[in-house]
Amino acid sequence: MFKSKTMQAALASVAVALAFTACASEPDNDGGTDNGAAPNNSAENAEGNNEAPDNSEGGDGEATDEDVDPDNLVIATLSDIESMDPHGSNDVPSSTVQTNVYESLLMQNEEMELQPLLATDWEATEEDVWTFELREDVTFHDDSEFNAEVVKANFDRVLDDEIGSPRAFLYEMVEEVVVVDDYTVEFHTEFPFAPLPSHIAHSGGGIISQEAIEEDYAQMEDGGQPGDYLNENPVGTGFFEFEEWNPGSEVVLTRNDDYWGETAGVERVTFSVSPEDLTRIGELETGAADIIYPVSPSDTERIEDTEGVSLYTQESLSLSYIGFNMQKEPFDDPQVRQALSMAINKEDLLEGVLEGTGTPAVGPIGEQVFGYSDAVDELEYDPERAQELLAEAGYEDGFDTTIWTNDSRERMDVAELVQAQLSVIGVNAEIEVLEWGAYLDNTAEGEHDMFILGWVTVTGDADYGMYALFHSSQHGAAGNRSFMENAELDEILDEARRETDEATREALYEDAMEILVDEAPMLYLYHTDYLVGMRDEVQGFWKHPNGLYQLQDVTIESN
Repeated sequence: MFKSKTMQAALASVAVALAFTACASEPDNDGGTDNGAAPNNSAENAEGNNEAPDNSEGGDGEATDEDVDPDNLVIATLSDIESMDPHGSNDVPSSTVQTNVYESLLMQNEEMELQPLLATDWEATEEDVWTFELREDVTFHDDSEFNAEVVKANFDRVLDDEIGSPRAFLYEMVEEVVVVDDYTVEFHTEFPFAPLPSHIAHSGGGIISQEAIEEDYAQMEDGGQPGDYLNENPVGTGFFEFEEWNPGSEVVLTRNDDYWGETAGVERVTFSVSPEDLTRIGELETGAADIIYPVSPSDTERIEDTEGVSLYTQESLSLSYIGFNMQKEPFDDPQVRQALSMAINKEDLLEGVLEGTGTPAVGPIGEQVFGYSDAVDELEYDPERAQELLAEAGYEDGFDTTIWTNDSRERMDVAELVQAQLSVIGVNAEIEVLEWGAYLDNTAEGEHDMFILGWVTVTGDADYGMYALFHSSQHGAAGNRSFMENAELDEILDEARRETDEATREALYEDAMEILVDEAPMLYLYHTDYLVGMRDEVQGFWKHPNGLYQLQDVTIESN
């Protein structure tokens, strides 16, 4: 596998640490010296990362613009979409396309502040009732009317067991959606749920034409699957309309000239599937693509040294982590989990894998998320203390284990560095690479020891970043793949999602963070930065911290 100079240096620093540990060990404690090392996405951002060979010269180039079409914005992406049904998928590639076709009642700006979209106003009219006032000047791409009945039909569909929506967890507290009048709708919840507006703003709350929903149900009655009709006929209210999807190749959208707000700046957007890192960079340089994502950290210098293109960076709401299976020995022991957490130098990971394009994680949520507290101290890097903890837990000679990953270039690099650092304390970790579907299935079933995954706190609220990952009711595919079960934490998370006072909620989430750092159900690695390559002709683009492209104001200006 190709490794950057920074990655090689990071591995070299681990080798020095190994040698130092061997020299410094006490004669009766050689657990850190004799077990040497053997020679990524998330449920919310399920993008694998395929490696391309490093077979090109980088830097000091000049981008050409012979293929740039000012009317067609081409975005070269790593992965194809899974679905055009916003209720039928939960992956980032699908969401980045769907969010241009469908709109939610609310949206969040770059600072994660709630803004009106298809709803003009909202408030908690009772402890367990949220009332939304809707726009009255909106029609769908099929010319049908947007109103309260349509909103009810959409959320009834998300919560319909027959649909089996992977986004139902966002709205599982909603008992009933009540139509008050044509443009007023109420959400009645099982209990007071303070983050509901943030969940409503999620792309999973994208509103589909009621006529399209009815057609989809009709196909199901004829033996079809949920979403079959919508994958071919996605109808929303967005500033782009669906034109075609050629699976494995591209998705094409065209401008909605009858959009209720300001129309999009380009006539067409093409999401082109380009799995190889260096192929995407070549497409950017030649003008075959206007925007590429993702850019590997090891390739940023090439983009920065090429005239006519630039690197766009955005802090994200994502967490990269290594989860421990708390139902398996020795990971059922908190001292073991703490030891492994303290054995990892996150700065080496950031420099060796991300080349500085990220932030070390203290816990599961970062500074941009409501509920984050800077008063919580992390488990600091301390390999000597890690060895002591292992000895106290009865593993003074270390143990053998496995680290699972998918074939993400970034995650395989992380696995190698973690493998080397764990060997310093006598833990021999074998790396196993699984196909993405099998990876998700097997970790949901608890067949793993350690595994590398990610999670994007899309709503910007700690409820989303903690409840699914750690509440005992969410074991397995729902998000809690560490199989954590802590009654005190469950109680805090339940109370925090019911509490309406913001200061009280913040205090509760600080308590939750303290427990999660101390219990160490996972090794919190880092919060990544989004790295996007962009031609200089592209104006008005930005990427939301939740990972979705913001394309309404994009234009392609000729030089």
